[in-house]
Amino acid sequence: MRLLSFNIQYGFGADGVYDLTRAAEVIAKADIACLQEVDRHWSRSGFDDQPARLEALLPDRYTVFGPGFDMDATTVVAGRVHNRRRQFGPMILSRWPILWSRLHLLPLAPMIDPINTQTCALEACIAAPGGPLRVLSVHLAHVGVAERLTQIAALKAALGAVGPWSGTDDEPARNWTEGQAEPPCPAEMIWMGDFNSEPGSAEYRAIVGETPYHPGARYRGALVDAAAGLGLHSHEKMIAGSLRLRQLDHIFVDAALAPRLGRVWADTSCPASDHFPLWAEIDW
Repeated sequence: MRLLSFNIQYGFGADGVYDLTRAAEVIAKADIACLQEVDRHWSRSGFDDQPARLEALLPDRYTVFGPGFDMDATTVVAGRVHNRRRQFGPMILSRWPILWSRLHLLPLAPMIDPINTQTCALEACIAAPGGPLRVLSVHLAHVGVAERLTQIAALKAALGAVGPWSGTDDEPARNWTEGQAEPPCPAEMIWMGDFNSEPGSAEYRAIVGETPYHPGARYRGALVDAAAGLGLHSHEKMIAGSLRLRQLDHIFVDAALAPRLGRVWADTSCPASDHFPLWAEIDW
């Protein structure tokens, strides 16, 4: 199974050209794609409904979009109100049905300058052929370390051992899914996204924790960096006019799933965004 983490920068490529089809061509190669910075009805992206456009470009994929930011974009034509929302947030696309999803709004610190917008994490459970798979598309704040640490702590607390419901169903007639009981919520998770933090940073350590002293040991429930030890923390990026070694996008997997990981790589030749697509293959 091929996983993709990709901040699509609302369809703008590294060349500054808006072309959502380039992002769609990348996403088409993934079985499960976690996207960040997806627009709906913004002037910067031609007022496109990007979730709808991606669905049209990839008609064989199941999708869910989670706007962390929402404001009015309604138009009135000939006296008729055309309800429209201006939104921004993460999206998940899958080759298989998405059984459920939920959105986690992350803490937002008040700013004077620069602008600081609401970020979030979109969680979903996917009916993959090898069994249900729980994934998150994460976008942490770009402003400061302290805010990101607060967001990571809040996300961990929200997830915990509890899914979108808990306890025994006291109303089985609700018919969750045709002919089935309530959908599954596996404990193991995969986090993918734009963490706005480099390997070894305080935020990175807050996610992966400390490595056990015992060789090969992994704490139950801990997250590990899919790319750790594979030399991927080295790609270059233009930042403020300077070429720097940089990686802000990561794939973190539950320690129990780590032995299933195969190849992990970043496509540093992709022009579809100012972020490089980050890929991982997992035996599922």
